[in-house]
Amino acid sequence: MTYIVTARKWRPTTFKDVVGQAHVSATLKNAIQQNRLGHAYIFSGPRGVGKTTIARILARVLNCAEPVNGDPCNQCESCQEISGGRSVDVFEIDGASNRGVEEIRNLREAVRYAPAKSKYKVYIIDEVHMLTKEAFNALLKTLEEPPSHVLFIFATTEVHKVPATILSRCQRFDFRRIAINDIIERLRFISKEEAITIDDDALLYIAKKGDGSMRDAQSIFDQVVAFSGTSVTAEQVLETLNIVDQELYFEVTEILRAQDTKRGLQLVAQIVDKGYDMREFLSGLAEHMRNLLTVTTTGSSDLIETSAEYRDRYTEEAKHFSDVDLIRYLRATLELHKELRWSLQPRIRLESGIIELIKMEKTADIQTLVTRLDELKKNSPDNTDIPIMGSATAGWNNPTGDTEKNTPRVLSFSNPSPGMVRDNPPAKYTPQPSSMKIITAEEAFARWDEFVGAVRTARINLGSVLSQSKLVDVKNGCVQLSCENDFQLNTLRRSKEYLGEISKRVFGAAAPFEITMSQKQKKHNGEEKKEHPIIEAMRRELGAEPM
Repeated sequence: MTYIVTARKWRPTTFKDVVGQAHVSATLKNAIQQNRLGHAYIFSGPRGVGKTTIARILARVLNCAEPVNGDPCNQCESCQEISGGRSVDVFEIDGASNRGVEEIRNLREAVRYAPAKSKYKVYIIDEVHMLTKEAFNALLKTLEEPPSHVLFIFATTEVHKVPATILSRCQRFDFRRIAINDIIERLRFISKEEAITIDDDALLYIAKKGDGSMRDAQSIFDQVVAFSGTSVTAEQVLETLNIVDQELYFEVTEILRAQDTKRGLQLVAQIVDKGYDMREFLSGLAEHMRNLLTVTTTGSSDLIETSAEYRDRYTEEAKHFSDVDLIRYLRATLELHKELRWSLQPRIRLESGIIELIKMEKTADIQTLVTRLDELKKNSPDNTDIPIMGSATAGWNNPTGDTEKNTPRVLSFSNPSPGMVRDNPPAKYTPQPSSMKIITAEEAFARWDEFVGAVRTARINLGSVLSQSKLVDVKNGCVQLSCENDFQLNTLRRSKEYLGEISKRVFGAAAPFEITMSQKQKKHNGEEKKEHPIIEAMRRELGAEPM
């Protein structure tokens, strides 16, 4: 077979040809030129980023007859033998299949002998982390003080599995994932040399699919060329690799803006019909949300890894979303991606997840709410104060002028439960000098049954408890109720704000409520007896109430 795959045919032969690992290439070239070469190196990093390639280049330049500026000439006999795998002085060992102590003992005996034809004996052990503990121990002494004619180069994708005793005897180089732009440039160069026409979007899809690995990207490139021939388009790449089209993600954000549930379910059906991997779709959707979030937070699309056309589209699309909403969408998408892996019904889970995204309410920042409240106040015909969230203190002030007491306080303990949260007993309220309506005692007594019925209709349990309480009086617009037991007392006190909202609907004014225990029940429970000083202090200072 005369055909050679791209990853082998275009493997770099000099340091300057290596893509994305300039920090390693520059260090090794300088070490060679300054005669400061170590006796052992360990190359760690993801697959397909150039670890073995640089190890071979280093072996060639050390034994090259006429090196050029720290690079091998690739023309002499030694370079030709090493490139062809025929050198008797350069050994490439697979650590996965030669992992036992016996193999390492044989290696330790072999390093004593001088090289047959070259200047150095070079041992390249790939996937060195696969060696056994005993094999590593057998290598320690030789690795620390090898003969001057021996160089060890270890390559691994899991450096954390290599013992610290080995790492301390080596110079370590961490290889990086190769940037998408670097992969694109290398593939563009190869395409030109191979007389293959390929557009930029196709190169982008291939580079992103490579996920930082040059070898993976080149293998994908071969697959696409085999399908498309010498003219490759982005559509052919999508079809060959079954990659989700970018347009589908923009359709998702359009659906979210329109809150169109029907289109959301149709989109899931489209994903299933075209055979897309659902988790891969969610990964792409998460990246799509990340791109929008990047534009909203930075005001620029420079950090997005996509074509110029799609950068412009992201800039326009991001105008329709806030960064807070995008963060919520992103979190929900990542959570759905995680759940889908173990779901017994992945399509149903994806459909429900998409509907959850569509139905998710948009958030409004505080400044926007304040602005809206100011506008409502200005547009109000009598320019009255507008209560916020049905607050029982809206429209009332403290006659003493202590503004701190106007703010509702909550007593909370560690790990609070609903039964442990108590509102402060309300202060004596006086109406503000405005035209806001105040409930009178006559109106409250006359329409009390109507008020209880309105509460019972909305919350049947609360209405039942309220019907068992007694309306005592209304003073300065504050409704005073008395209860017969602790359960009624606690339930009504927790619901004072809600009662204020119902009173606004029934009486036309959001009244504050003062709920107390009846005097008869206090005497029956012995609450008038002297209590512990700590309990008295909590009642006095914090407004705490018993459970």
